[in-house]
Amino acid sequence: MTTESAAAAARATVYGYPRHGGDRELKKAVEGYWKGRVTAAALRETAAELRRANWRRLAADGIHEVPTGDFSYYDHVLDTSVMVGAVPDRHREAVETDGLDGYFAMARGTQDVAPLEMTKWFDTNYHYLVPELGPGTVFAADSAKQVEEFREALALGHNPRPVLVGPVTYLLLAKPAPGVAADFEPLTLLDRLLPVYAEVLADLRAAGAQWVQLDEPALVQDRSPAELNAAARAYRDLGTLADRPKLLVASYFDRLGEALSVLAKAPVDGLALDFTGPAAANLRDLAAVGGLPGKRLVAGVVDGRNVWINDYQQSLATLGTLLGLADRVDVAASCSLLHVPLDLAAERDIDPQAVRWLAFARQKSAEIATLAKGLARGTDTIAAELVANRADLASRAGSAITHDPAVRARVSAVTESDTRRELPYPQRAAAQHARLRLPLLPTTTIGSFPQTAQLRAARADLRTGHIDADSYDKRIEAEIQEVITFQEAAGIDVLVHGEPERNDMVQYFAERLTGCLATRHGWVQSYGTRYVRPPILAGDISRPEPMTVRWTTYAQSLTSRPVKGMLTGPVTMLAWSFVRDDQPLGETARQVALALRDEVNDLEAAGSSVIQVDEPALRETLPLRAADRAGYLAWATESFRIATGGVRPDTQIHTHMCYAEFGDIIRAIDDLDADVISLEAARSHMRVADELAAAGYPREVGPGVYDIHSPRVPSAEEAAALLRKGLEAIPAERLWVNPDCGLKTRGWPEVRASLEHLVSAAAEVRAALHGTAR
Repeated sequence: MTTESAAAAARATVYGYPRHGGDRELKKAVEGYWKGRVTAAALRETAAELRRANWRRLAADGIHEVPTGDFSYYDHVLDTSVMVGAVPDRHREAVETDGLDGYFAMARGTQDVAPLEMTKWFDTNYHYLVPELGPGTVFAADSAKQVEEFREALALGHNPRPVLVGPVTYLLLAKPAPGVAADFEPLTLLDRLLPVYAEVLADLRAAGAQWVQLDEPALVQDRSPAELNAAARAYRDLGTLADRPKLLVASYFDRLGEALSVLAKAPVDGLALDFTGPAAANLRDLAAVGGLPGKRLVAGVVDGRNVWINDYQQSLATLGTLLGLADRVDVAASCSLLHVPLDLAAERDIDPQAVRWLAFARQKSAEIATLAKGLARGTDTIAAELVANRADLASRAGSAITHDPAVRARVSAVTESDTRRELPYPQRAAAQHARLRLPLLPTTTIGSFPQTAQLRAARADLRTGHIDADSYDKRIEAEIQEVITFQEAAGIDVLVHGEPERNDMVQYFAERLTGCLATRHGWVQSYGTRYVRPPILAGDISRPEPMTVRWTTYAQSLTSRPVKGMLTGPVTMLAWSFVRDDQPLGETARQVALALRDEVNDLEAAGSSVIQVDEPALRETLPLRAADRAGYLAWATESFRIATGGVRPDTQIHTHMCYAEFGDIIRAIDDLDADVISLEAARSHMRVADELAAAGYPREVGPGVYDIHSPRVPSAEEAAALLRKGLEAIPAERLWVNPDCGLKTRGWPEVRASLEHLVSAAAEVRAALHGTAR
């Protein structure tokens, strides 16, 4: 095909779309189903209407080919496990009895059966349910969901393209099932899995699918020759099937590197590649392998993970270069639009100047359509859009919001001494033990307590003016009193104030820092029915006044036990926000770190002896390619030390991380120089304790013994068993007892019971240790 005809063929498409609806209808329906207030039929109808609305919206915005199969009640990787029949034995009876209830049991667990492990989807803040596989796993195709949703879109007159998690990525994301040897490699099941994918593809072809997208983001990571050979074998086998739809293999989040030549040579019909951020290197690499002659290229030139408007001129230049490298070039976002909010038009409170710089999912769809039109019909057809786009980009570059000379001067003045504590850890630990006088195996929680409906209503009433600030403050004080009273009665050693004043652990701080924008309706799925509103870090960051001191000090006035000051760390502030893309991330992290340093110092001055600076995102923000990690970890750990480096030796600094793979950042965790770290460990069966021990980690550790992402209440015996397993790796003198994560999303009845069991477990194990000592 000539360059001119390739341009004429350019179409607009996306890989996925936000699932929840403009008013989070899916969340309300699913949670209503869990509580028995919504029937299964009503839930399914809500889901169907959300799918229909998404397709209508995409078509209206100029998207020519809409995705199907990307919608999920909970998680698309869990959907894939159902599609291939990879149901754990402990959940099989529930799934066979009722498919919907069994599906949610795998996601959330029941009182008697633990859920699947959950971890981060590559370097995003989306969580997926980890497949559990073993040598005995038997796969079986179940294409009902994929076929049904394809037929829905087709019947409505759309041009649908089913989107599936690819077989190689699915296996690379999986872990050995409980009881299976830890060195078992799920990828060895590939030859067993491929016939199942072949059956699903055949079912979709029979339903009328012309194209099917197979997502292989795992191939943008460093992969061994054996893994690359597995990918080559997978797409040789699937590509040579006799009766199949056309196959589009998609990757995103980074450059494909060595895997690009593997996929370019495979007998598939097209590739979908990311050309944003570090993945821009795909342009160079694609030319180096000779392009994709005879194949379709879907070019992800609109950033699907951030909210800044596209630079049309830059994207059109990239697309123009790509025209000579493929038989047909289509335009898309860099990845699923699941990772951005739904519609900027719903926002009313953002500075009108800043609105010009932003694009949510719906605006990104329109950007994609504009670029496809310009590519297919010439830039004269989008001349007005190009002029407006240049003006909007110039507005952002020259805005006072984005540049504060005082902040930049303070960052420039940071010295090495600002990044170090006064004494090394062993001497600090002795001073802290003398000051705090905690028992062996001290108990604590991670920070937040349940956010009740009444508490959320009070926050809404304050926002709408139904109550005044004084009435709201009294409501917060009453909540703190309840939380402190319960913790003292339960026997917890280091208390928290429960964070009732915080809508979100990142948004709360962003609303009190300069340079940040907050949304009203910018919801993004984190996991299941948990949605967050990531703030937008648009400009230079500073802290005008204390943010947490008042409430922490009030809580401490109610008890003689230590109350932790609770802050969110600089890396997590970046990772769980939409961050400016006009300066290096490390520069923004240092600005946030200095703002937090002021807060840490003020907490200490107000009497806090324990201060926790959470960094759950340290691992998730780790670059996907090993070659890029050293630079990231250098500024990430430095920013934490800037935030915490100004306190006295006897002030104990905690940090917290959850739901990630920690083994490859153990050294970075040590470089944080925190005194105590708490980590997720319940679902992963205390694996992190072994990893820390193997690495010789010398500090105090609280591996979680209570999985807070499930409604089930662990027994004291279960918590004690996990605690004993932790003691096999971590000495009792350095072991803390705590939940996996904050308790914000849980209800009070389960929290009370679970924490009481946690304290009982600690007491039982502590008594046994004292008995042994005698």
